[in-house]
Amino acid sequence: MRNRFWKGHALGNDYLVLDPRELDFPLTPRRVRALCDRHRGVGGDGVLELVASRRADFGLRIWNPDGSRAEKSGNGLRIFARFLFATGRTRRTRLCVETAGGVVAIRLLPGRDGIPRRARVEIGHASFAPVERRVRVAGRALRFTGVSVGNPHCVVFAPRGRRWSRADLLVLGPRLERHPYFPKRCNVQLAARTGPHALEILIWERGAGETAASGTSACAAACAAIRLGLVASPVVVRAPGGALRVTASAEFDVTLEGAVDEVASGALAPSFVRALR
Repeated sequence: MRNRFWKGHALGNDYLVLDPRELDFPLTPRRVRALCDRHRGVGGDGVLELVASRRADFGLRIWNPDGSRAEKSGNGLRIFARFLFATGRTRRTRLCVETAGGVVAIRLLPGRDGIPRRARVEIGHASFAPVERRVRVAGRALRFTGVSVGNPHCVVFAPRGRRWSRADLLVLGPRLERHPYFPKRCNVQLAARTGPHALEILIWERGAGETAASGTSACAAACAAIRLGLVASPVVVRAPGGALRVTASAEFDVTLEGAVDEVASGALAPSFVRALR
């Protein structure tokens, strides 16, 4: 069957997975936007495209729903690994995937029925630039921590005893994403400490906007909090979509673990494919 798609989600962060060898059209920014449209397309927070790799078992190209590219996605990588296993492209539970943000090792964690509903991802090394910086956004003085885990993040912690609201995210998220300090834009996390090993975050993703969950956002927020002495590893990071467990070594090598689920698989209608062309 031609023009097949597979869809999965990780804590409500959903992606379409496509193998270009099964498509009658190449993926382009315009076609990705059409596929991700939740009213006229299949709908999703992005597209995961299977590509060839000389450095890993599989290669992955990550598309944001606005048609731009992402270097890395913790939730997307778990979904991609589940896709590879579910479609018989691999029977291995340990594999390596090459992304634009580097090669990542993934371990699928099958349940008693043999179906992997959780996965562990070795995200890579976290770096900080800057550790702290003050900016003024929407008339508010903020202090953020810049973190890279293969893609750029801006983490802003709430004052002690306070938590962020969705209204805060909708005002600050898009402005921080496109702040002049980030010429290539960034992912934004509004974070609050909720315990010695716990955070909660609200997420504004580059190219996607408000998001229920994000694996690399959880990693960035956890590493920033550890660096600032707010929490200690391991850290449970809770987002609106659910919780992820982040472990960071003393050198800030980061591992992420969380749930992943299959949603649907099928084929694009011929009329929709014609419209894409």
